[in-house]
Amino acid sequence: MLDVKNSYRQVIKATTLFGGVQVLNIIIAIIRSKFLAIFIGPIGMGISGLLYTTLNLVNGVTNFGLGRSSVKDISFAYNNSDNNSIERTITILKRLVWFTSIFGAIVMIITSPWLSEIAFKSKEYTVSIIWISIALIFKQLTSSHLAVLQGLRKLKRLAKANLIGNFIGLLVTIPLYYYFRIDAIVPAIIISSLISFIISFYYSNKVNIGVVNISNKDVFNEGKSMLQLGFTLSLSSMITLLGAYLLQIYISAKGGLNEIGFYTAGYVILNSYVGLVFKAMSTDYFPRLSAIFDDIKKLRKAVFEQAYIAVLIIMPIIILFLTFMPFIIRILYTNEFTPIIAMVNWGILGMVFKAVSFSLGYVIIAKGDSKVFIKTAIIFNIVLLSANVIGYYFGGLEGLGISFFIYYIIHLISIAIIVYYLYNLYFDREFYPIFLISVILCIVTFLVTYINDSMIKRSILAVLIVSSLYFSYYMLNKKMDIKELLFKGFKKLKC
Repeated sequence: MLDVKNSYRQVIKATTLFGGVQVLNIIIAIIRSKFLAIFIGPIGMGISGLLYTTLNLVNGVTNFGLGRSSVKDISFAYNNSDNNSIERTITILKRLVWFTSIFGAIVMIITSPWLSEIAFKSKEYTVSIIWISIALIFKQLTSSHLAVLQGLRKLKRLAKANLIGNFIGLLVTIPLYYYFRIDAIVPAIIISSLISFIISFYYSNKVNIGVVNISNKDVFNEGKSMLQLGFTLSLSSMITLLGAYLLQIYISAKGGLNEIGFYTAGYVILNSYVGLVFKAMSTDYFPRLSAIFDDIKKLRKAVFEQAYIAVLIIMPIIILFLTFMPFIIRILYTNEFTPIIAMVNWGILGMVFKAVSFSLGYVIIAKGDSKVFIKTAIIFNIVLLSANVIGYYFGGLEGLGISFFIYYIIHLISIAIIVYYLYNLYFDREFYPIFLISVILCIVTFLVTYINDSMIKRSILAVLIVSSLYFSYYMLNKKMDIKELLFKGFKKLKC
C-alpha cells in the first residue's frame, strides 16, 4: 500500500514541479516579448522570430531526435542499476550529439543563402544565419545534458537547469537589446544558447558518471537504435509542423490573415497554456515508462496511474477555463479576439480525452516501436488535417474547434485499440467510472456556458467548479493521502 501511495505521489510531485517551471518559463517568455517589442519594435521582432524559426527548423532536421530517444536507453539502464550500461549509453549519446551538432552547423552554413532567401525573400541575412549556426551547436549539446538528467530522473536538477538557463538568458540579453537594438538580435541568440549550455553542463556534470573509452565505429553501431528512434520522433514532429503549416495556408486562402491570427491565438491557449499540463507530466512519465517497457504488469500499472492522475488534474482545469474563457481571452489578448471563444471551448472540451490518449500513446515510444509510431503519426496527422479543413470549411473557427474535439475522441479510441492488440495493454475497471464522471462534468460545464441568464449560469458554474475540485481531491486523496503529504510539506518548511 505504501509503494502504491508513493508511486502516485511521485507522479503528482513531478507534474507540480514541471508545471510550475512551465508557468515560470511562459512568464519569462512574455517579459522577453514585452522588452523586445519596446526595444526593437515589430520589425526587429519579425527578424528575431524568423531567425529563431530557421534555427529550430535546421535543428529539428539535423539533431536526429537524440534529446528524446536517448532518455529511453538511459532510463532503462538506470532502472536496472547497470552502471556500465549507463556510462556507455551516456558516452555514446554525447559523442553522437557532437557529430549531429557539427553536421547541423555545416548544413546551416552551406544552406544559409537559401535559408535567408526562404525566410526573408533576400540573401541579406546570410551572414546572420551563418553566425547563429554557433547557437545550433550549443542548442544540441544542451539537449544531451538535459536528456541525461531526465533519463537519470534527476528531476529537480532538470527543472533548475531549464528555469535558471532561461532566467539568466533574459537578464543578460535585455541590456543588449537596450543598447544595440536590432543589432543585438544575433548576439542575443548566440549568448542565450551559450548560457543554456553552461547551466545544463553544470547540472549534468554534478552527476558522477564515468567516461567510457569507445571508438567512433562502435558509437555508431551501438547508437543505431537510438538514432533510428530519434529520427522517427523528429520525422513525426516535422509531419506535425507540415500539417499545421498546410492548415494555415488553407485558412489564409479561405479566411484571410485575420482568421490566421484568430486561429494562432486559439491554438496557443490550447497547446501552450492548457497543454503545459501534458508537457509537465511527460518529463517524468517518459523515463518511467522507458525503464519498465519490457514488464507488462509494471507498464499497465504506470499507465493506469498516469491516466488516473492526468484526468483528475485536467478535468477541473478544463472546467475553470470554460467558465472564465471570455475573461482569459481579454487578459491574454484583447476584446477583438472574442471570436475564438467557441473554437477554444470545443478544443478544451477534447482535452479530457487527450489526457487518456496521452498516457497510452507514450507506450509506443517507450517500447521503441519506430515503425508503428511513424505509421500512426502519419495517419493521425492526415486525419487531423482533414478534420480541421472540413471543420473550418463548414463552421469557420467554431467548426475548427469541433474538429479538434472529434479528433481527440478518434485518437483516444484508435490508440486504445492499437496498444491493446500490440502490447495487451488496458485499464483496470476502476478507471472507467472516474473517466466517465470527468467527461460528464466537462460536457455539462460546456453546455451551461450557453445559458443566457447570467445569474443562473454563474450559479451553476460555481457549483460545477466546486464539485470538480472536490471530486478530484477526493479521488486523489484515496490514492495518496494528500493531507499527510501537505503536512509533511509544511513540516519541512518550518524546519
